[in-house]
Amino acid sequence: MNDNLEIINPPNLLKSKVKDGGPGAIDASTLERAEAAVAGLTDQYLDWVAKDLDKITAAYSELGSASDDLPEKLNGIFQISHDIKGQGGSFGYDLMTVIGNQLCRLIENSKPDNAKLIEGIGVHIDSMKLVIAQNIKGDGGKTGDKILSGLDLVYKKTTT
Repeated sequence: MNDNLEIINPPNLLKSKVKDGGPGAIDASTLERAEAAVAGLTDQYLDWVAKDLDKITAAYSELGSASDDLPEKLNGIFQISHDIKGQGGSFGYDLMTVIGNQLCRLIENSKPDNAKLIEGIGVHIDSMKLVIAQNIKGDGGKTGDKILSGLDLVYKKTTT
């Protein structure tokens, strides 16, 4: 799966959206304050992701007892993972985005009755917890590569 994985680091578009001089222009100090405000949300992100990890862990623990409502339970995990995926890269936790995306693809590309699926979901959740616990930012370097390589193997075993 890593062969198809592409990490996109979006450019800082805030600066490109404001006029530089003239009527309605934003001066450099205002732009710097706006960028600092976004950067200041990183601590809040850690609170948000901690809550999301609590929610996804609780949803995961319900999978073992799910029978008729297994697709609904899997959808709940998918939705939380999708939220985690959407926020991670915005705050410098690119691995959270990649792992969240892979967890979404794992759920989409596996049959709900696949016994390996529940175990694979657990490994992905544990990986997200590790990234946050060890404060692994960006792509995580060698540690990030090891995490993603392991998750690729899990994905392949689960979806084949």
